[in-house]
Amino acid sequence: MKLTTALKENLQSCHVCKKLCKVVHAPEKKKYCPRCGGRLHVRKVQPIVRTWAFLIAAVVLYIPANIYPMMTVNVLGKTKPDTILSGIIALFESGMWYLGIIVLIASFIVPVVKILVLGFLLISVQLNWKWQTRERSAMYRAIEFIGRWSMLDIFVVSISIAVVSLGKAATIYAGLGVRAFAMVVILTMFASMTFDPRLIWDQRQS
Repeated sequence: MKLTTALKENLQSCHVCKKLCKVVHAPEKKKYCPRCGGRLHVRKVQPIVRTWAFLIAAVVLYIPANIYPMMTVNVLGKTKPDTILSGIIALFESGMWYLGIIVLIASFIVPVVKILVLGFLLISVQLNWKWQTRERSAMYRAIEFIGRWSMLDIFVVSISIAVVSLGKAATIYAGLGVRAFAMVVILTMFASMTFDPRLIWDQRQS
């Protein structure tokens, strides 16, 4: 069976609303999506370079995100800082293992897996791998879906601060780890957005 591409059929997908648009080739005229008005591009601009930049920045910031405390609890003058891992351990020790598992998955496993999978996809594209194209595309869709849940740890800290602030005996302060972790989540989201999964299929057709 002869394979074809959307470009050969004069079709372009809108990067904003995902509508498949029929376009007429006119170099002097900019093309826009008829549904949302977004600018149409044949491909994402420099997807490999931009994705690597966001990914490397996320890896660098993931170190202070785990070293510095996510929050500091002050109870009657005694302070107790907690990093991501120490907070997870504290949840398990206090018997809240279900919450500990959720935070472990959302705050530790998901970011690491997302970084590793994006790095693997980038390397596979740069090395022109032609095998397992469907599986690699499925991996990309999976990390796009689960990436949004990485912010759960930020929500837990925010809710804890809001709840404890209502009391008198204890206070909670957000630490530097929260800022670093939030940047890791944002950067990995940008990395998955800038990566073009069509590069995976380009190798198969070459």
